[in-house]
Amino acid sequence: QVQLVESGGGLVQPGGSLRLSCEASGGTFSRNTMGWFRQAPGKERESVAEIGWKITDTYYADSVKGRFTISRDNAKNTVYLQMDRVKPEDTAVYYCVGDSRGLWRPARYEHWGQGTQVTVSS
Repeated sequence: QVQLVESGGGLVQPGGSLRLSCEASGGTFSRNTMGWFRQAPGKERESVAEIGWKITDTYYADSVKGRFTISRDNAKNTVYLQMDRVKPEDTAVYYCVGDSRGLWRPARYEHWGQGTQVTVSS
């Protein structure tokens, strides 16, 4: 059974940076497609960034392109989301997701973390 545990959320000022981490246990992490979704109050859950088992496969939502970077360290079973130049509209609960079949766009994310709150405010 794959388990995903996020960390690194918190309060950050507009224009600042934050790095989210997600450590996976169980399964074969290196073959998983991984991603980050977010859900803001009153809004639908949306994909923020995704990374395939081929590390060169990455996807970013238009709203974060050029500001966020997704990466993975297969030796540590961990995926990261580096968030730079954050904006108040980035405020949301961020979820780490995993597809153990390694599908790519579309992936079928059957594994979800508990979520970590990111609040962008001065």
